[in-house]
Amino acid sequence: MIASERKKLNWLIALLVVGALMYLWNRNSGSGIPGVSSVATGFQPLNVQDPELRLDMLDKIRKLEYSGAHRNIFSAVPLPPPVSAAERAAEQRRKQGPELPPPLPPPSVPATFFGYVSNPTGANRLGFFQSGDDVYVVGEGSLLLSNYRLLKIGNDTAEFEEVSSGRKASLAITQPAGAAGAGGPAGAPGAAPPPSGDADPAPPQ
Repeated sequence: MIASERKKLNWLIALLVVGALMYLWNRNSGSGIPGVSSVATGFQPLNVQDPELRLDMLDKIRKLEYSGAHRNIFSAVPLPPPVSAAERAAEQRRKQGPELPPPLPPPSVPATFFGYVSNPTGANRLGFFQSGDDVYVVGEGSLLLSNYRLLKIGNDTAEFEEVSSGRKASLAITQPAGAAGAGGPAGAPGAAPPPSGDADPAPPQ
């Protein structure tokens, strides 16, 4: 009785071992991802004519700069509206500061420059000016009509500076009205020197 039960137990163990082996064999033969084998058999490589690395294209891509709107991809806050051209111009003007006023025009000297003589005591010249009926003899560096400093007397112009504003002006030498046909002003073409009471005449050559 004991031998018979032991024999049955051995057969049962053998059947279990055979069944386990069959299960493992069937499982290994059918394992894998469905469709992988079919895809692998139908794969075709790309037809690349020149497989060499295009360094020129890589360098071109590196030099590209993104010109669109920048935003934080981790923030849900919407982007501000785009800035108009007028707003950009106003911001540029604000950075540059207030616009400076245009420069003032040169002052108008209310006198006529009609001649000059050289000062025998130095290199400065004496100029002769007429304002209305008055005639003024002014040396370089002196004031004319209390508001115009005579800076320099040239051969055909007199340079002035307005004392109150610092603006510069010039007067061209002209023939005064009523002097045509007379001796003419000193310093003018064909003119005689002024009387000795007003200024010293040029020394004889």
